[in-house]
Amino acid sequence: MKGRQTTVTILMADDDEDDCMLAREALAESRLANELYIVRDGEELMDYLHRRGQYVNAHISPRPALILLDLNMPKKDGREALREIKDDPELRQIPVVVLTTSKAEEDIYRTYDLGANSFIIKPVTFAALVEVMKTIGKYWFEIVELPL
Repeated sequence: MKGRQTTVTILMADDDEDDCMLAREALAESRLANELYIVRDGEELMDYLHRRGQYVNAHISPRPALILLDLNMPKKDGREALREIKDDPELRQIPVVVLTTSKAEEDIYRTYDLGANSFIIKPVTFAALVEVMKTIGKYWFEIVELPL
């Protein structure tokens, strides 16, 4: 284990404000030194990743080291966004962790087929969400080498 604790960017795509707030609080509670940026739907996610519209400035839209992706969002859902990310040579190496309420076996298989790196069902308690964030942080930012 490397044990490095550098600040890296996490991009969360989720349209539920409460889930986003809880994720931000869970990251802080788990003491991860990560910047969390939030987009509300798949279209905004792709604008962020391609630095379009309000995200044209790299200072307000740094390249994420990890994407936390909800599946059920307006405008463009997580499945469509995942397909676009993994089809794009500039983006496909960014790990995508699906973090969703869906327990559907079809969603699990489909997202892995589309290139998701992990599929996590959103925990129902804050304590469990903190543990998930700790585990995500430990795995993706301490154990795994990411293309930063």
